[in-house]
Amino acid sequence: MPFPLLSMVLTAACVAAEPAPRTTPVLRHIVLYKFKDTTTPAQIDEVSAAFKALPGKIPGIVGFEAGTNVSPEGKSEGFTHAFVVSFATEKDRDAYIVHPAHQDFVKVVKDRCEKVIVVDFWVK
Repeated sequence: MPFPLLSMVLTAACVAAEPAPRTTPVLRHIVLYKFKDTTTPAQIDEVSAAFKALPGKIPGIVGFEAGTNVSPEGKSEGFTHAFVVSFATEKDRDAYIVHPAHQDFVKVVKDRCEKVIVVDFWVK
């Protein structure tokens, strides 16, 4: 394959892989958990399942992602689980925080975590 043709194919592949530009801002609510040493794998699974159920119970959630830490950098300081909840507005996020389903979830997780980090930011 001549170089110009290869270059065009690779450029097209890179452009196709880029995400579409965002037309509206999204509020991301990031939650990181460091579980207590005494928390069992079954209890961690229960926390994850309970968190993953929230989008079906609370209006205003426009996106949800969850996963476990796989970073090779060694900077996680024991935080193993990450959850990303997305909202269109701060009002939706604020309603989520006080929603009874979220408050019930907090009761499930609070005694199982050593530390929790929450960060919210706008993606524009």
